[in-house]
Amino acid sequence: MSGPAHPDGYRVLERVQAGGLLGSADRHIALVSGGRDSVCLLDVIVTLRGAATLAVLHVNYALRGAESEADERHVRALCAQAGVECVVHRAGLPPSRGNLQAWARDIRYGEASKLALARGAQIVTGHTASDQIETVLYRLAASPGRRALLGMAPRDGRLIRPLLTSTREETAAYCRARGLDWREDASNSDERFARGRVRHGLIEQLRRVHPAAEANVLRSAELLREEAAVLDEVLASTLAGRAQIALEELGLLPPALARLVVVRLAEDAGGVLIPGVGGRVEELCALAPRGGSAQLDVGGGVCAIVEYGILRFARRDRAPAPAEVALELPGTAGFGAWTLRSELRQFAGERALQCLRSDGSVGVLDADLLAPGELTVRAWRAGDRVRAVGLPAAKTLSDLFTDRRLPRSERGHIPVVACAGEIVWVPGVATAERVRVRSDTERVAVLTARRD
Repeated sequence: MSGPAHPDGYRVLERVQAGGLLGSADRHIALVSGGRDSVCLLDVIVTLRGAATLAVLHVNYALRGAESEADERHVRALCAQAGVECVVHRAGLPPSRGNLQAWARDIRYGEASKLALARGAQIVTGHTASDQIETVLYRLAASPGRRALLGMAPRDGRLIRPLLTSTREETAAYCRARGLDWREDASNSDERFARGRVRHGLIEQLRRVHPAAEANVLRSAELLREEAAVLDEVLASTLAGRAQIALEELGLLPPALARLVVVRLAEDAGGVLIPGVGGRVEELCALAPRGGSAQLDVGGGVCAIVEYGILRFARRDRAPAPAEVALELPGTAGFGAWTLRSELRQFAGERALQCLRSDGSVGVLDADLLAPGELTVRAWRAGDRVRAVGLPAAKTLSDLFTDRRLPRSERGHIPVVACAGEIVWVPGVATAERVRVRSDTERVAVLTARRD
């Protein structure tokens, strides 16, 4: 496709190009609903990177009857016109109770993660600056803390959001300039949902308060994300890889840093966000000041444990994790309810990626980058980190589990494959960047994990 001639089209394209999120050598899985933002996203990726790098995922929730079917037909037609593969997932029955939007989001990202893992691809969404503003305002109202003000990051693991620098009005102008039709989902304006109330009530009132209100919210989120990166470095330096801290040391830290330490330790141990735990520093410091042991429930199924002045956190409901076992290459190992197998195969270049499966049960690693006889299988530990394929830096396994929407009850029993102490593969979650298959790979370790 040739690029758009209209100035609005150029602005969107230039910003995406300047953002550098769409790597020239990357594969992409685009989430396309048929609305203006996702239609714009599809056209932008094809224009900048070509149809061969892209597959589209459309989820049909069948919640709007004939309208849902029309959405699916529209997306299929767009993909056919652009020469892009279209994968349609039809969701099952929605829950009779609970958060309908959370259910839909979990299905959408769960299916996208399966495709991305199988194809070594990035997940691309059409979130815009308008969505960013709504996200910040909603989170600020619903959950206090600095996370609320950070908004959505342009890159979050495999997930990238190249349209965050453009507004919803600009994506609509882009589509009009390109002659692209889109579908309107009336539920997006439904004020029964919190997002609809923010979009059509709160934001309109903020515009009346100040004409630059939306731009100021966006800029504040951007600055806070930059500052959060600095705070994370300070936090990492303070903990120095530890999963515990002396109460005496905690009490001497600046209050803000002490809160961050408590939040990090608690959430690493629990594998889940724990609202309000950072506000309990004084309560924690008061535990067992003269030695001995004490416990305090901090929510989310997590308790704080103090033993002889040392604070750590643990899940209350966690069953004992399976013991660490060796995994020969080639060979077989049992890990709790899991059976893991390793094979050595001769593959030229990246042909080995064809072995991957959409459920993440197969890992493909460069065998020549693994230390012979050093593969082990163990449970995850608080503070575990790995730089997964597609990530610019290392990330905690706890965060990766959250990204993949793994239930908390299962996380302690997921097999973690390590080589000489370094995490190299976690089924359905991550393959380490250092051992990924490259164009010059000659020998491949194919790992499979099956749950009995």
